[in-house]
Amino acid sequence: MGDVILSTPVIRSLRVMHPDAYLAMMVRPEHRELVEGNPDLNAVILYDKEGAEKSWWGSLRFARSLRRHRFDAALILHSTNRVILVSWLAGIRRRVGYARRLPWLLTDSIPYIKREGNRHELEYNLHLLRLIGPSTGSGQAIDRNLFVPTTPAQEASVAAFLRDHRLSGSEPLIILHPGASCPSKRWPARRYASVGDYMAQRRGARIVVVTGSGEGSFGEAVVRRMKQPAVPAFGRFSLGELACLFRKARCLISNDSGPVHLACAVGTPVVSIFGRWGGGLSPTRWGPTGPKSVVLHHDIGCRPCLAHRCTIGFACLEAVTEEEVIAAAEGLI
Repeated sequence: MGDVILSTPVIRSLRVMHPDAYLAMMVRPEHRELVEGNPDLNAVILYDKEGAEKSWWGSLRFARSLRRHRFDAALILHSTNRVILVSWLAGIRRRVGYARRLPWLLTDSIPYIKREGNRHELEYNLHLLRLIGPSTGSGQAIDRNLFVPTTPAQEASVAAFLRDHRLSGSEPLIILHPGASCPSKRWPARRYASVGDYMAQRRGARIVVVTGSGEGSFGEAVVRRMKQPAVPAFGRFSLGELACLFRKARCLISNDSGPVHLACAVGTPVVSIFGRWGGGLSPTRWGPTGPKSVVLHHDIGCRPCLAHRCTIGFACLEAVTEEEVIAAAEGLI
């Protein structure tokens, strides 16, 4: 999710560089709402690597269907064996990307340096554009703003949710997102609960706890520990609806996870909590890009950072205190 959102400035830049080009973006089905309706795209192509295209035969069949488009170039932002193979099998003449996987199948490549984490992921994506070559719009400034389209139907669904839970907008709406794909990213539930209680009791905020469809247990752990009322929304929203909900919020408090970048795309201030530090895992590469966002992160000196294989109880996450998060959220709202 975050990878796709951080790719959206590339779409805008390609449209400026090549205003008459036919631009399509290939994404997984669960991410289609992040780009479907983007005015700079001519098409969205779904690659279901967990379903219809899971087998190698399915990928070959997909490549054959892709061949019919007769694309001139593929800009591969996230190098995987399958994507590079599919691009080659589809007969796409130029295949541009980082030399991470199957580099001999790329026609244009640059060394894979993302693991060093010296730049933001957004900048790494934009860096590939220099391999595309000159164009009619190449002299224009690059727009680094993230973009996620939303629809009136998604807005209406969120409006109904807010009415049903009497979230009128007169009180600050603060959203907590305690989920993440890896335990090295998850700030403790008890601390989310403490922050939620403080903001509800001392600042009169209404608290909504959101998670993805498979992460409800993380949200339940927070709501169960809170003394103040909180509205649970575990797997309740599609990605487009989540963007609409974030747009209504005064602040999102979240782990290092995709919703951070979704909030930035719609202009919602973010408090982003980071634990692991190592190069390509750090806030330098994955932090929020919004101008009103705050990163809370403590390098406690672990060398090397073992990430999800941590043997000291994710002490880096424990080092981020409730007081820090509260101060950051108060500053934003």
